[in-house]
Amino acid sequence: MARTLNNCPAPAKLNLFLHVTGRRADGYHLLQTAFQLLDRGDTLHFSVRDDGTVRRTTDVPGVAEADDLIVRAARLLQAATGTSLGADIGIDKLLPMGGGLGGGSSDAATALIALNHLWETGLERRALMQLGVQLGADVPFFIFGTNAFAEGIGEELTRISTPKLWYIVIEPGIAAPTAAIFSDPELTRDTKAVRITDFPEATNQFGKNDLQVVATKLFPPIDEALQWLRQYGDARMTGSGACVFCAFSEEHEADEVLHVFRNTGRSSWKAWKAQAIEHHPLSYLLGQQ
Repeated sequence: MARTLNNCPAPAKLNLFLHVTGRRADGYHLLQTAFQLLDRGDTLHFSVRDDGTVRRTTDVPGVAEADDLIVRAARLLQAATGTSLGADIGIDKLLPMGGGLGGGSSDAATALIALNHLWETGLERRALMQLGVQLGADVPFFIFGTNAFAEGIGEELTRISTPKLWYIVIEPGIAAPTAAIFSDPELTRDTKAVRITDFPEATNQFGKNDLQVVATKLFPPIDEALQWLRQYGDARMTGSGACVFCAFSEEHEADEVLHVFRNTGRSSWKAWKAQAIEHHPLSYLLGQQ
């Protein structure tokens, strides 16, 4: 049995569009979205323990160890499989919290995938996805392993092909609490449902983000970042914010925008370039399941 697994990617995602189509009786919102994986994200490191202890070995400012989705994912896998093993888990945190990039959910998915492999607990992909939804609606997507059209609360996934694009992402220096966005009375919840066949493979300008109107009202820096990025294309917000993005066909186009950004003097914002990827880098650990 392998004892360590280092440098495990937890990639970011973008919501290429995000429509709120209704609300369930239990309060969960019904969504339709297209998830796009990026080649930028957090990095996790795992070492097996024989005493059953799950321990986070790096500090994450603002997140207590017991509340961390990584630790919760590991303990959920322990409970589901009855394994007596534990793990030390380290993280190189790159993605912002409250950014709409799926950082915490991606970290949890990577923990489930990696520890299922290290602990030899043998859960198949679908079983891991069922565990993941207990941690958050986006977690199953990252275990699913490919770009996807999502429905329901985000857990009904269908594989899609997406263009090989480059993205500029701006972090506008704030966090956007998901609960604040979804609970706002001005959020529309009746966008007409689309079919997966309506989503075009050759363009990134499909639909819209229904959460964007609320988020830009509550958090003006999101709107400012959108206005700046719209000089260069169809900029939009990802998830419930706060990050915004714009797609480019060629890497040099993204580089040029990044160069201009770096001369704006906006010290409270961060901007970076990422490439669309087709598969989760750890999908191989789940084989063809």
